Amino acid sequence: MAQYDVYANPTVAQREAFPYFVVLQSDQLSVYSTRLAMPLARAIAPAGAWPRRLSQTVEVNGERLLLAPQLCAALPERLLRKPVATLRGSAAVLTDALGAVISGV
Repeated sequence: MAQYDVYANPTVAQREAFPYFVVLQSDQLSVYSTRLAMPLARAIAPAGAWPRRLSQTVEVNGERLLLAPQLCAALPERLLRKPVATLRGSAAVLTDALGAVISGV
């Protein structure tokens, strides 16, 4: 399990709105049984409805998804099965979105 790997949402009932999670936790903390993960949402608000740093998007398997950094959670590693993609190339965008939650937009 690598940092920035993308996994299907383990909660089937939430997959329509939040199809994926991206692992943000550093690989150096792999000893822990949980992973800090950010949900990726299907667009539910018009462009510009949220502050820019909280409304950034990424592409997973051809679908444009909205970052949901305010909903980050520690997920049990065992729930995250096989990765479906990686967002390593979007690391700066992911880090910026999480920074907006921590330090303000």
